Amino acid sequence: MSNPLENIVSSAIVSSFSDKLLDNLQVDAAVVGAGPSGLVAAKTLADKGFKVAVFERKLAPGGGVWGGGMLFNEVVVQKEAKQIVDEFGIRSRELKDAPGYYVIDSVELASGLIFGAVHAGAKIFNSVSVEDVAFANERICGLVVNWTPVERLGMHVDPLVVLTKAVLDGTGHPCEVLNLVQRKARVKLDTPTGEILGERPMQAATGEITTVDNTREYYPGIFASGMSANNVMGGYRMGPIFGGMLRSGKKAAELMEEAIRKL
Repeated sequence: MSNPLENIVSSAIVSSFSDKLLDNLQVDAAVVGAGPSGLVAAKTLADKGFKVAVFERKLAPGGGVWGGGMLFNEVVVQKEAKQIVDEFGIRSRELKDAPGYYVIDSVELASGLIFGAVHAGAKIFNSVSVEDVAFANERICGLVVNWTPVERLGMHVDPLVVLTKAVLDGTGHPCEVLNLVQRKARVKLDTPTGEILGERPMQAATGEITTVDNTREYYPGIFASGMSANNVMGGYRMGPIFGGMLRSGKKAAELMEEAIRKL
C-alpha cells in the first residue's frame, strides 16, 4: 500500500528540516537578525564559501524594510550603496530632484535580500530566538536558541546550542545579543565606557555614517552591524534610508572573514 499524500508531505518536511538543522549546529558564522545588514553580511560570507546560519525571531525575515516609511512601502538608498543593491538584482530608480539617491520598492528590497542570501548558501531559521550565548576562553563561541513561540509563552523548554566562530548581532535597535553578553558574561565591550551607550535621536546624515563606522567586533567573537552597532556605540538613527545598513553588512562580513581566518 502506497503512502498517503499526508504522510509523504509530513515526512519530507521533518526529514529535510532535521537535516538542515543538524548540518548547522556548528557553523563558521551565525547572524542574529535577518534585517538588511544581517542579510548582506550572510550573502557576502556565504559567497566566500563560509557556512552561515541566520536566526530570525519573527516569522518573516527582512527586518524593518517591509513597511518602508510609515507603511508607504518605498525606501531610499544613496549612491554609495547602489552597487550592493545591484549585486542582489534589486531594481532602483534615481531621484530626479536629488541625484545620487535612489528609491526602491521596500517589498522588493526585503524579498531580494532574502533570496540573495539563501541562494548564496546561507541558511535562514525563522521563528528562532537567541536566549543566551555560549562563552569559553574569554570568547563568544556559540548561541543558545529556542523557538520564538516557546519564549513568548514562557514555556519551560530547554534550548539547543549552535557553535560558531563568529556571531553578528544584527538585531536592530535593541542590540539584543550584545545586551546578553554585557549582562550575563559581565564583560567590558569595546566602547568608551565598556558598556552599551544607547541609540541617540534621529539625525539621518550622521546616522548613515556612524552605522558603518560603528560596525566592528565589540568583544572577541561577536560583531554588531546596522542599528545594533549604532545602539552599542551611541550613534544616531536614520529612518527609512538604508544605504548605511547595507554597507554596514558588507563591512561586518569583511571583519568577520578576517577574524574567522585567524582562528
